[in-house]
Amino acid sequence: MPLSRCHLLPVEPRNPFPTVDLIIEMIDRPYRPIVLIERFNPPLGWALPGGFVEYGESVEAAAQREAAEETGLRVKLTEQFQVYSDPDRDPRHHTISIVFLATAKGDPVAGDDAKSVKIFEPWDIPQNLCFDHDRILRDYRYYRDHGLRPKLS
Repeated sequence: MPLSRCHLLPVEPRNPFPTVDLIIEMIDRPYRPIVLIERFNPPLGWALPGGFVEYGESVEAAAQREAAEETGLRVKLTEQFQVYSDPDRDPRHHTISIVFLATAKGDPVAGDDAKSVKIFEPWDIPQNLCFDHDRILRDYRYYRDHGLRPKLS
């Protein structure tokens, strides 16, 4: 274990928590609308389905698990979209999110920590989004409309 500057007290390493988020496109509906959950726990508001990666779990498995737990949907991961790591993206603690694009068919059902779930057209996304999901969805919309990935900042 690393030692503190005075070399007397051990210092616990502090690392960001790995998370996943999913942009789920409903491919059985016109315009490929996306699924958002309304969070049951703080921070409250609408969010992309997602959550923490469990120890011993791949990020791909975590994404599929979180989608099933929160929306009841079996998703097909189509690509890794982007990584978001701003230390202030989550008010609870520092997280790093690997965002996946995914497709699904059917009707989502709220589960796990989702108060409700709803399908939104890309031009009708709610304003009260949690975390940095407004930025993620802005980047996604640009990618979807222009085929260009977000620039690294």
